[in-house]
Amino acid sequence: MAPWMTPDSTRVLPGAAVSALCGEATPVRNTPRQLFEAHAGFVLRLVRHLGVHDGDAEDVTQEVFMIVHRRIADLNADSSARSWLFGIVRRVVANHLRKVQRRREHTGSEPCAEHTDPADALQLARDRALLQRALDRLDADKRAVFVLFELEGVAMHEVAAMVDCPLHTAYSRLYAARALVQRHVLGPRGRSQR
Repeated sequence: MAPWMTPDSTRVLPGAAVSALCGEATPVRNTPRQLFEAHAGFVLRLVRHLGVHDGDAEDVTQEVFMIVHRRIADLNADSSARSWLFGIVRRVVANHLRKVQRRREHTGSEPCAEHTDPADALQLARDRALLQRALDRLDADKRAVFVLFELEGVAMHEVAAMVDCPLHTAYSRLYAARALVQRHVLGPRGRSQR
């Protein structure tokens, strides 16, 4: 039996169906839980790619979703949830990195490296560190475009909307970021720095 049918076969339509039949447009709202389930992996990867140390990435991701929970009413039904989430991620990551920098300046310490299985983990750690150093050399605008397009696979028109710039500007930032990353990874003579 369909969920809107009662045992005596009297039709009871759900609210959205009634609204649709009456011609009313009721926007479907995402709940914080739905946003978390659909985008948690995306947010965690963004947090890491934007410069948050692996040991802090989950905490920063949780902070992002706490803000999502408080600000869910601000999500416009016409806008992309990913774009809205990216704006929150960008601000939370910037705040986190400022706190980390202040802490380092105060204590003079560097973050500890996490230890895992030696053989493959060592090469992976080297590759990640090389990419991270390359990303650290990019300004925030170029880094955001590079991370979203190259590492997250977001379509360029969506990237432009997420970073709030014209499409051609997003492409310009991407090309400049690619050149800087390539120069850092391959070095001045075009050989790998690994």
